[in-house]
Amino acid sequence: MAPTINPESSLSDDFIYPTNKNIEAKLRPDGDHKITYLCGNSLGLPSNRSQTLVKEELDAWATRAVIGHFSHPHGRPWTKFTDEVNVLMAEVVGAKEQEVACMGTLTNNLHLMMDSFYKPTAERFKILCEAKAFPSDQYAFQSQVKAHGLDPATAIIEVWPREGEYTLREEDILEVLEKEGPSIALVLFSGVQYYTGQWFPMQTITRKAKEQGALCGWDLAHGVGNVPLSLHDWDVDFAVWCTYKYLNSSPGGIAGLYVHEKWNDTQLPKFAGWWGHKLDTRFEMPPKFDPIVGAQGFQQSNPCIIALASLLGSLQVLKEAGMMGPVRERSLVLTGTLESLLVKSKYFVPVSEVQQQHPQPGSGAPGFTIITPSEPSKRGAQLSLLFLPIGSGVMQKIFARLSDYGVIGDEREPDVIRLAPTALYNTIKDCEQAAQYLEEAFKSID
Repeated sequence: MAPTINPESSLSDDFIYPTNKNIEAKLRPDGDHKITYLCGNSLGLPSNRSQTLVKEELDAWATRAVIGHFSHPHGRPWTKFTDEVNVLMAEVVGAKEQEVACMGTLTNNLHLMMDSFYKPTAERFKILCEAKAFPSDQYAFQSQVKAHGLDPATAIIEVWPREGEYTLREEDILEVLEKEGPSIALVLFSGVQYYTGQWFPMQTITRKAKEQGALCGWDLAHGVGNVPLSLHDWDVDFAVWCTYKYLNSSPGGIAGLYVHEKWNDTQLPKFAGWWGHKLDTRFEMPPKFDPIVGAQGFQQSNPCIIALASLLGSLQVLKEAGMMGPVRERSLVLTGTLESLLVKSKYFVPVSEVQQQHPQPGSGAPGFTIITPSEPSKRGAQLSLLFLPIGSGVMQKIFARLSDYGVIGDEREPDVIRLAPTALYNTIKDCEQAAQYLEEAFKSID
């Protein structure tokens, strides 16, 4: 039985919301009231803790200057700043501390990992991924394949949903793996698909990839901080992620990567940089690279301390909230509540009916369906709403109206709005307001 929660309560009160006045919500007279923010899957809200730590680092910079690398007023010398961050991050993704590193950006880290782990041969050269992966991933796959002199049309296998469906079936993914296994070098899916919100069966796919002799990596941009992960125990080879969504690290915040410890002796950093050199001799500036053992050896340049401070603050708040156990428990309640409210709308159309009707663009009455899996075990916090008629401009009208009501989701052209009740700071009341104002938005265009 799902736990009951106070409609007004949240896991943490440390987060800062814009107000209706801040975003110019024209249809909300309560201008000083916080907005209904359901966009943590795109950019998480800032925490007071992050603001405090960022200000402390700015002060440390102002009062210690370069000495702050070794002597810090708050005991966080910049050369060791990631020590606490890595411990907390390892707990979030289910890894050992030496298996994670906070560094760079998501796509940069993806390229580093693919350059180390994608080693095509004449027989085994293909990459298996989901169709319509996030564009940056698609670009990375294509450019890595081309760098090896291969044709993306033959070297990249994209698994598509069945005709008329919106998400992938587990058995279809496993069937392709079984059929194409001897030719697959690397399996690389999103943990949670950015567009549909589908949480792929990560452990099952990883196991099947290994059975077929392939390596397996994951893009966890929409998974980290959203769903429970056990990367080490699942025997995942590598993973990459950003931290500005469910980990609330700031716009474009520093990213992360994971490398299983079994690769420590064989997959040494190919593109070395001084920050990946062991700390005890790093500042002696030796001519020969001596990497830190594990994922942190892949670091290249010293990281932005301001970005790290913001991430550390959010991770500390997450730790105080109990980490991913309580987050997942509450996420199930919030997402389930939002779904139950949405399906009561007179404008809601079950996805099965949409699939059966194969609607033509521009035909039919205004409405919406939910293309995210209805089974809680197959999704995270996000619900993706597909607006009907397809290609009619209904989504754009609804999105604008929701913004006027102070409800902030995330639009994906041409017909989808993503709503994500984030466990750390969203409430049942946020879900109720989103459903209420969605109904009002439809009435305005009826």
